[in-house]
Amino acid sequence: MFKHLIYYLLITSVGAWSTSVHAVLTIEITQGTDVGIPVAIVPFSVEGQVKPVHDVAAIVAADLARSGRFSLIPKQDFLSTPHRNSEVIFKDWRIAKAEALVIGTVRQRSANQFEVTFRLYDVFREHQLAGIRYSVSSDKLRAVAHQIGDVIHEKLTGERGAFNTRIAYVTKEDGPTGITYKLQVADSDGYNAATILKSRESILSPAWSPDGTKIAYVAFEQRQSKVFIQGVTDESRELIAGFPGINGAPAWSPEGRRLALTLSKDGNPEIYVLDLDTKRLQRLTKNRVIDTEPAWSPDGRDIIFTSDRAGKPQIYRMKVGGRRIERVTFEGDSNARASYSADGEMITLVTSFQGKYHIGVLRLKDKVLQVLSDTSLDESPSFAPNGRMILYATAVRGRGVLASVSSDGRVRQLYKLEEGDVREPAWSPYNRELALKE
Repeated sequence: MFKHLIYYLLITSVGAWSTSVHAVLTIEITQGTDVGIPVAIVPFSVEGQVKPVHDVAAIVAADLARSGRFSLIPKQDFLSTPHRNSEVIFKDWRIAKAEALVIGTVRQRSANQFEVTFRLYDVFREHQLAGIRYSVSSDKLRAVAHQIGDVIHEKLTGERGAFNTRIAYVTKEDGPTGITYKLQVADSDGYNAATILKSRESILSPAWSPDGTKIAYVAFEQRQSKVFIQGVTDESRELIAGFPGINGAPAWSPEGRRLALTLSKDGNPEIYVLDLDTKRLQRLTKNRVIDTEPAWSPDGRDIIFTSDRAGKPQIYRMKVGGRRIERVTFEGDSNARASYSADGEMITLVTSFQGKYHIGVLRLKDKVLQVLSDTSLDESPSFAPNGRMILYATAVRGRGVLASVSSDGRVRQLYKLEEGDVREPAWSPYNRELALKE
């Protein structure tokens, strides 16, 4: 009855992965939209003897293109290439049908230090919307580009961008010495991948702390599932749950002081909440069926979870103390692995129809379920922190890849490794580590 949730209960799924892994994820836009704000991004001027290792303007353009909210004006339509405020001729950009214009410079200040300046204009009002200068080392140029993309996104759409964020995911490498699983972290566009954990056994369910500095995850050690918390940069590692039976599905509370977990230490998989300061464990569900995959509401008042108490896996919601349990999903054959959007108005989930598993979003206000993906083995959906995109795992021609889809279904992308499979994605909260403006 519950065989389709074996994956979520930490038993078998990752054992099917194969081949070796290269670290860089490349993104292919498989479905876009022609409806977007027309933006012209002029290649930034470069000043100094050392050429920067990254093309800032190109990274900004790629970010905006992936969002599906913008339409980039082709460079062959440019009538001029300004780099400073005094060089902007707005008539040129109206002729090119641009509504917004981005210009900038990258200036070398020392051997490894650069000053990046950009300006964003409203072409029709002939008005500057933003102008920021950053001073950074060479290795922070990509982060600056993502921050610029976020500024542009917010100024032109009124919604915060999510380019300067990160993603976590798990890879499996089958090498000469055997299988190695890796928990990796990369920029939201797949660059700057770093391995924070290697293991000979499976790694599952990475979950970012609200401040983005730690990841909770499930690791199999001595053939036993255990929940750990690990620092993203300092490599600190703490065992959180190693009870007999299943220890899985960690989910951070919004304030970062508690973890919801699935534990079977009392004989049946149930939902618990662990206070990370006092180590006090509170059991929330008491049932003969399987309750698993908890996720907190953004206000911290509710927890949604998967249960088969109606005969098949469906999503339920309860108050954090375990009170007032109610069923949320009714469409499809089954629904599982749900989590909230940042505004609390939607949940993303895995929904099953006729044996196929797709990514969907459910609007909580009117209970309308929209199926977003068209592949048949989709899993592990994770909202971007602004709720505009959903990252998930799927299979393409027998290989595990990551994919993303906009929450309205209009934009789709694939994240591919050069070789090998990748699974278990989790989108980070906003990056609080970088403060790069001058």
